[in-house]
Parts: sequence; C-alpha cells; structure tokens
Amino acid sequence: MERPLVAIVGPTASGKSELALRLAEAFSGEIVNCDALQLYRGFDIGTAKMPAAARHGIPHHLIDVLDPPKRFSAGDYARSAREIIAGITSRGHLPLVVGGTGFYLRALLDGLPALPGRDDALRGRLSLREQHRSGALHRLLRRLEPAAAARIHCHDIQKLIRALEIRLLTRTALPAPSSAAPFDGFRLLLIGLAPDRSLLADAIGARTRKMFEAGLIEEVRQLLQRGCSGDEKPFESLGYKQALAHLRGQMSREQALESTEIETRQYARRQLTWFRRDQRIVWLAKFGSDSAVVGDCLQMVRKFLQD
Repeated sequence: MERPLVAIVGPTASGKSELALRLAEAFSGEIVNCDALQLYRGFDIGTAKMPAAARHGIPHHLIDVLDPPKRFSAGDYARSAREIIAGITSRGHLPLVVGGTGFYLRALLDGLPALPGRDDALRGRLSLREQHRSGALHRLLRRLEPAAAARIHCHDIQKLIRALEIRLLTRTALPAPSSAAPFDGFRLLLIGLAPDRSLLADAIGARTRKMFEAGLIEEVRQLLQRGCSGDEKPFESLGYKQALAHLRGQMSREQALESTEIETRQYARRQLTWFRRDQRIVWLAKFGSDSAVVGDCLQMVRKFLQD
C-alpha cells in the first residue's frame, strides 16, 4: 500500500512555509525542509528560516543540520530526506516536503543517476576559467553537451561546474534521468504556488528590506567572527554574498540591498521555469498565506488522504 506524501514548491517569498504550517497542523504533519541553505546553522535571516517559536510545535526536519564548511549534494539530501520521510510515516504522521530547491526535490522524488564524486582540483580549474572569461563554462558545456547546456542557465555557475565535472570525469554523455531510482512506496500530491509576478516582485522587495533591517549584515559579521572565512558555500547565496561584499568594502549597504532584490527576482523566475516542467504539480496562482489558498489546500489534502 502506497503511503501519502505532500510537497509544496514555488518561488521564494510565495508563502510555502506558512501554507505548510497550516497543513501540518490540520493533518498531523511533519515538515521536511527542501531549501539547500536552511540546512546550515547560523544562516537564519537571509534564508527566511522560520524561528522555532513560530513553528507551533510542528516538527521540522533538515534545518540547522550542517556547519558552514560542510558540503551537501543533492544525493546526500535525497538519502537523508527519504530516511526521515520513512520515519514520519512510521509514526502515522503526514510528511510535508517544503522548499524551492528544485534539484533537491527531483533527487528526492525521482532519484539521480549514478554519478562520480567531487573533484575539487577540477572544480577549481573550471571556476578560474569562468572568472577569467565570463560565460566560458556555458560555452564549453554547449560544445560538449548541448542538451545539458540548454537546461542550465548561463549564470548558474554551480550547476555548470557540476555538469562539466561529470562530463570530463566520465568522458561520456551525461547519464539519462531514466537511469535513476525513484522514491517508491509513496503516492504524491505536489502543490505549486505561483502568485502574480508583480505581486511576487513586491513581496521579494519587502522581504529583502526586512532582512537587512533585521540584521542580515550583522549576522554575516558574527559568522565571520566565529571563524567563517566567507568562502563557504552558503556565502555564495543571495543576500549573504552581498552582505559579505558590503563588509569587505566592495559595495554600500544600499547597493547590497538593491543587488539582493534584483537577483532574488531573477532567481524566482528561474525557480518557476524549473518547476513548470513538472507536470505533476497542481498550481495555485496566489500566495500560500492567502486564506482562499489555505482553504483550497485543506480540501485538496483531505481528499487526497481519503482516496
């Protein structure tokens, strides 16, 4: 018998966490984070991490489980999340996977092909190549793997490096997604939030200003004082890289805020493009905090659990 699994996806600032909390309260749920940055301890303000006091006693998993130097691949995430979801189900509770890291969600639900591990020396050479000539990695991937290049944005350096790393290490075409092992034993309800673009842009702007007012720059300063170098992976993310640049005298506070807002809007568009490819998603064109959306989702999940 297949067990129920609910996932809530969508762009940043669309209200995924708020909706998940309401559903978890109504259906004895436990929340499994699917945001790559919320895994890291100390990175709270810039990730919009829900404070423990606001979680209403609902268990949250895969939040604050990594120290900043630690790397965590999509495969690592899938293995951990699958184990946690199995545990939630064994307790008779409803697992709710929530977040906007699309590649992590794909790894969890659909699995990943067998791939080589990291090669830090190769990654370093590829990174230097991009630094010396912007766009070099996308051009190289386009030459070696046109199909993969078509799926990856030219500015998504991490995905470009990983795709090239696999291609250069294996010296063969990237493995087909069909070679992956999907997450069996579960039936899925996949809910997507896609608010109006102009309203989402306003929400991103308001959230960005709130983060800076709440002390994002001071949070980064404290992370550095506690021993971080600024080279750790979480500092590559939106908001943190701008706050770090400000502390290093490379941009003003106002420039850091503006850059964060602009790049977050661009990121939100890429998230929607990614998720729109998944035909399993039931889309709702409003924010997760909207009372009508909450009501629709309560009804949707109730019917899903009864089927």
